[in-house]
This record gives sequence, structure tokens and C-alpha cells, in this order.
Amino acid sequence: MANMYDYLGKAWKRPRDIPDWNQRLIQLRKEPTTFKIEKPTRLDKARAIGYKAKQGFIVVRQKTIKGGHRRDALIGGRRSAHSYMTMSLRKSYQVIAEERVQRMFPNLLVLNSYYLAEDGKNKWFEVILIDPCHPQIKNDSHLKNLCEIKHRSRVYHGKTSAGRKMRGLRRKGKGAEKMRPSRRAHLRKG
Repeated sequence: MANMYDYLGKAWKRPRDIPDWNQRLIQLRKEPTTFKIEKPTRLDKARAIGYKAKQGFIVVRQKTIKGGHRRDALIGGRRSAHSYMTMSLRKSYQVIAEERVQRMFPNLLVLNSYYLAEDGKNKWFEVILIDPCHPQIKNDSHLKNLCEIKHRSRVYHGKTSAGRKMRGLRRKGKGAEKMRPSRRAHLRKG
């Protein structure tokens, strides 16, 4: 039996069919790069990644610019290894968005994020933050372990869902032997 969240998910499969989609994109372009919002735009996705409609949860919309990333200018000398002016992006745009939001709100904790929209120039993500000092978060059985100090930098260590995907940790077993504990640690074992 289908519920409301199933219908919301189906509607977001083809966002261009959503009424006034172009007007929404125009509104997104006018907003600041980091924009705190009252409630999630995609309620089905937000609930799936841990959002609850209670105190202590904050939702932030973050814009990231798409496209190539330029290497810093070379100063003196010829270095063949650095001759390429563009860099290959090792992080996903979603991870970059989460890290930027964490820098803007250092007293909060990034729980997770989800994709919202994109055009030719930008991508938008909505990042869900929690206040680790809030009593309702401390009393929540699913979230109280995140209130510890060691979780304050989880977004920088790739512990969110997007970070784990970027690190290749969605795969297990055969074919994923070199992913754990990390690619770098596996190379060190050598």
C-alpha cells in the first residue's frame, strides 16, 4: 500500500514535471550560497536520511558550482607533473557542500544531505544538521551517540552517507578488498 512518501518520491523522479519548476530554479539562483530554511523541500528524502520534525534539527540549502577546478598557478621552473592547469575532482559535489555547511555552522553537526536540483552552472543540496547540545537530541536513542566530541568532525572524515559513497564503502566482499579500512591504508600495507 502506497503512502504519501512514495508519491513524493515518484514526483521527484522527474522534477521537470513538477509545476513551476523553472520558477523554483530562478528562486534558487537568487538565494545566497548557504541558506537556512524552515523545513526540507524533499520530505521523503529528508526522513529517509534521519530528519525528524522536532527541535534540534536544522536544514540548510547549499549551492556548489559545477565544472572544472583550476590548479594553483606555478611559480618558477618547469614541472612536467604539474603542467595540467585543471584538477580532477576527487570529492563529490555533495561532500563539498556538506563540508562548506560544517564550516559555516561549527557548533552544529552534519547528519546527512541529499540532492535537490541543478542547472548548467550550479548544484543544490540540502544538508541536515543537528544540535548535539540540545536535550531532545541527547534523549533520542538513535542520535545520542552523535553527541560525543569525537563525532564533531565526522563530515571531514567521510562518515556521512555521501562521504562513505565517495570512499567506496558502499560495496562489500569480492571486488572491494582494497577499500577497507581505506584505499590509502591498503596501499601502505603493500
